[in-house]
Amino acid sequence: MSGSKLSNDSSNRAASEAGDQPLGLTVHSLPSPGRALASDARRTGRGRWQMLVVFLICAAPVVASYFMYYVVRPEGRRNFGELIDPQRPLPDQAGTSLRGQSASLKALKGQWLLLSVAGGVCDAACERHLYLQRQLREGLGKERDRGDWVWLIPDQAPVPDQLLPALKDATVLRVAPEALSAWLQPAEGHQLADHLYLVDPMGNWMLRFPAQLDMAGAAKAKRDLERLLRASASWDQAGR
Repeated sequence: MSGSKLSNDSSNRAASEAGDQPLGLTVHSLPSPGRALASDARRTGRGRWQMLVVFLICAAPVVASYFMYYVVRPEGRRNFGELIDPQRPLPDQAGTSLRGQSASLKALKGQWLLLSVAGGVCDAACERHLYLQRQLREGLGKERDRGDWVWLIPDQAPVPDQLLPALKDATVLRVAPEALSAWLQPAEGHQLADHLYLVDPMGNWMLRFPAQLDMAGAAKAKRDLERLLRASASWDQAGR
């Protein structure tokens, strides 16, 4: 009995001593509010940069196409008309108006000139060119006063009366065919009457449009004219 009592007393004393000792707790430090906000900001920044990179990758083809079209001028943006190099100045050649008045070709300087060449009889191709010349000039809108349309006639054939009203805004001159042939030149296999020609305000023949120009071609020629007028706006003014 006494042994059992001693055993129980020892157990109770050990349990009492164990219960009197403080508990061991592991305390984890909490981040400060400032650090938490900085961490969130870094995560947000990384996310935004990742989204920006994804956006740039997706947008790259579109940006490249705009750059190629507006900056690096592809084939489709080249001149429709054929550039004349070297340019040929207006000859010092006298012409005669339909009223018999003398006029010099050099006096036409100071304006953009859209020229056609055809005999006075003016066949269907000639009438089409005159119509396109007038339409191209009128299509320039407020810039039309910077240009004239000109019909050069290399013979003495009378001009049909029905054409005269349509020519009231045109410059029509009879010019010796030799003078025209020494100045203008058609594309290989064509004649002078097959083309429209463009002369700049300084009096230089600088552009030849393709032969047998139609309405579709005229729209492309108009784009050439508009680009040239924009490019020369700083030094070219309407009127001579």
